[in-house]
Amino acid sequence: MADNVKYIIKVGEGSCGIAAGAAKVYAALDRELNAPGAPELAKLTITGCIGMCYLEPIVDVYGADGKELLRTYCRTDEQFAPLLAQALATGEFDATALAKYALQDEDKQFLAKQTRIALRHCGKINPESIEEYIDADGYKALRKVLAELTPEQVIDVIKVSGLAGRGGAGFPTWFKWNAARSSKSESGRKYLICNADEGDPGAFMDRAVIESDPHNLIEGMLIGAYAIGASEAIVYVRAEYPLAIVRLKNAIAQAEQAGFLGDNILGSGFSCRLRIKAGAGAFVCGEETALIESLEGQRGMPRLKPPFPAQKGYWQQPSNINNVETFANVPWILLEGGEKFAALGTEDSKGTKVFALTGKIRRGGLVEIPMGKTLQDVIFDIGGGIRGGKAFKAVQMGGPSGGCIPAELLDTVIDYKKLSATGAIMGSGGMVVMDESTCMVEMARFFLDFTTKESCGKCIHCRLGTKRMLEILTRIVNGEGREGDVELLEELCKTIKDGALCGLGQTAPNPVLTTIRYFRDEYDAHIREQRCPAGACKALVSYAVDPAKCRGCTACARKCPVGAISGKVKEAHNIDTDKCIRCGQCYETCRFDAIVRR
Repeated sequence: MADNVKYIIKVGEGSCGIAAGAAKVYAALDRELNAPGAPELAKLTITGCIGMCYLEPIVDVYGADGKELLRTYCRTDEQFAPLLAQALATGEFDATALAKYALQDEDKQFLAKQTRIALRHCGKINPESIEEYIDADGYKALRKVLAELTPEQVIDVIKVSGLAGRGGAGFPTWFKWNAARSSKSESGRKYLICNADEGDPGAFMDRAVIESDPHNLIEGMLIGAYAIGASEAIVYVRAEYPLAIVRLKNAIAQAEQAGFLGDNILGSGFSCRLRIKAGAGAFVCGEETALIESLEGQRGMPRLKPPFPAQKGYWQQPSNINNVETFANVPWILLEGGEKFAALGTEDSKGTKVFALTGKIRRGGLVEIPMGKTLQDVIFDIGGGIRGGKAFKAVQMGGPSGGCIPAELLDTVIDYKKLSATGAIMGSGGMVVMDESTCMVEMARFFLDFTTKESCGKCIHCRLGTKRMLEILTRIVNGEGREGDVELLEELCKTIKDGALCGLGQTAPNPVLTTIRYFRDEYDAHIREQRCPAGACKALVSYAVDPAKCRGCTACARKCPVGAISGKVKEAHNIDTDKCIRCGQCYETCRFDAIVRR
């Protein structure tokens, strides 16, 4: 680095940042900062997603050492580049021209109210640089483990921490590791597998960790492999995550070159190889035995248990499977101590948990909080509440396998037991927020449609039971519901839960059961009154013009995609109900509340 470089400029290039235009911003900054004759004041680099996805593209300005954060600019564009270049030259980072890009005080609360362990490096270091990871204490935990601890001692530290698997079930990590270590292998081979097959709609925690901090995942997996006695580790990742795969491949190559992967790691006698398997994107492969089947080249379908993977897993050898977030916590725990991790959270749920906050929320993105916080804390204090001033209605926890928690339960504490008591689950961390415009019957239908399509078909309860439920829910939202449909849904839910082979089928009824439990009135309105209270189900909604309020501005007519609205300028308009497709564009467009939705 040149002696006159005063600043480090970091552009957030996670998938969310790139989708918002970060690559164009980076190119524009590169042109400005490296233009002929321009003073070499700053070094331009990239970082991953810091979690504030709603503000992308994000650009951070650091001091020359890369440690002191001077300014954060949000929603940047190509026009931002020359303004920042001028600020770098003058030192006027609060110039009026940059004001619209400045991070606002209320947005600062998004990160300030979090406690970051799994995400501690995300959005701060360059995910393509092993040097930056090492400068941030990277691979320090691995060095400590290999030099000072036996595999049994490592497992004891994880036991003290109380770390539970973050993939959904919340099973104690130490127990799985110990079971795999204790199992005998005739071939002498054991396998450590990372489940990065993140399939929940609205979930992107694992993707962000791999894209933003791949060496942290590698280090956590190496510690796990050492603990169970595995010489081969595999990351099973969705092929739909191309950037994550590219950065993980780069990190693996760097770790091998630096001596952190391969034979006789750091001269310890411990050897381990790591490879990537790109999965085809089957949701059922989130179930560990189905994942193993896919790894072996078979169709992803769950196996009967026992035997469990710890006894006979990949190629019938002892295997351990955890998800990305679980491994991402491991290096921190080994460095800081299991007691420090256990001090966070609740009696039954230790440490922190990462959530993907999406839906009708003002500040959507990645949130990491200690267990024990409430839904209110996350949705309103961190997420800023509901967009557009609408009322909060429910939050879907745990993805398609989870449940909908209503507004009256906003004070629910976030831990495994408390969430289960509501009928939802922690899951991998999806948190989809819904407002008053969301139809809960349609929401249940949406998730059942997903699980029906993703069912592997191995057991009849899941294969046919989910399809029958989907048919009933589809009839209800189409205005063809019948008396007794709700009771039939409840009966099917119980049968499927009791009879399904794996977690997909056993949890598929959760969205239906929780929406019936908390929003039974909406089901009754659909069936008995042929009405959707949220005004979301097209078959049960109609639109008309209130002539007393219509100003004849023609905005609705211009917006209508099928020409169903007619009328002269400054005269009341009319909607042809035969042509109307009930898209609601007129309702959303009218500034005078002249469109009536029935």
